[in-house]
Amino acid sequence: MTRKNIKKTLLAAAGALVLLVGAGCLMLLTPASGREQTVYLYLDDDDNADSVYAKLDTAAATGSLPGFRLLDACLGYSQRIRPGRYAVTPDMSTLRLFRNLRNGSQAPVRLTIPVVRTPERLAAELARHLQPDSATLARCFADEAFCRRYGCDTATLLCLFLPNTYDVWWNTTPDALMRRMQRESRAFWTDERREQARAAGLTPNEVITLASIVEQETADNSEKPRVAGMYLNRLHRGMKLQADPTVKYALGDFSLRRILHKHLAADSPYNTYRYAGLPPGPICIPSLASIEAVLRYERHNYIFMCAKEDFSGSHNFAATGEEHMENARRYAEALDRRGIR
Repeated sequence: MTRKNIKKTLLAAAGALVLLVGAGCLMLLTPASGREQTVYLYLDDDDNADSVYAKLDTAAATGSLPGFRLLDACLGYSQRIRPGRYAVTPDMSTLRLFRNLRNGSQAPVRLTIPVVRTPERLAAELARHLQPDSATLARCFADEAFCRRYGCDTATLLCLFLPNTYDVWWNTTPDALMRRMQRESRAFWTDERREQARAAGLTPNEVITLASIVEQETADNSEKPRVAGMYLNRLHRGMKLQADPTVKYALGDFSLRRILHKHLAADSPYNTYRYAGLPPGPICIPSLASIEAVLRYERHNYIFMCAKEDFSGSHNFAATGEEHMENARRYAEALDRRGIR
């Protein structure tokens, strides 16, 4: 072969190489998503190469798969799949998507802890946003040994779940979730708040428990400090709280619109008509407004409260039994007029 032919061959090979590299770069820089909004790819612990590609076929643009397969063949991604929740954004390249999946660079879930009444309901709500299912979470929440690892028991478990929004991994484990909630709880209970709790004669868990009653008594945030003060007056005088929401919790019937004498006989430590003091734990996850209402409770001499007869959601307060009986009479008559039994 002459020198001229060798030169032509080398130039052709170089040109082919440039074209090959260019085609490869084009594949890698192809947008990973064909959509205008971000979609999410959820990879489980039992996903394999086939299932990952099936999910990619749904979440990513069809044109991105050849580039992804090329990178997989070169770097062996399929041999070490990292579970998690991955964002596929409109401007993301195939190379960026591959690197995120290979490195386990997840997109966190914005998890909002809701105001719910029971650990079972909390488990159901969490399972809507996280990988662990509701049965797994509920089983953990009902396990005394599991709860003890985080300084609580099954009754006070809800005290750790402050109603806020947190960035967490979708595939977080129940243990990792509890460790996070424990850290958030410790951060919330500053020296100032602990001192406020002590001044009210309460522990942090007792503050949360009383706040849960306040939460269920009124939706009016401006009234909550007064409600909290009324219950603290009863506690400090050794009186039973006689809080209707605790009866609903004891009965497990949150649909009750009117508490009758037959309901007050429920034999449960949560029934504050039957047992003195606070219940063993919260009757719901209280809002931050209710927690702050207990810590900054209103000082007054009220020891009775009754829903207002106008059904506004607010209450009439009384310092004497006579005043309270009059308030209760007006409310009972209003219930009767509306046919509420």
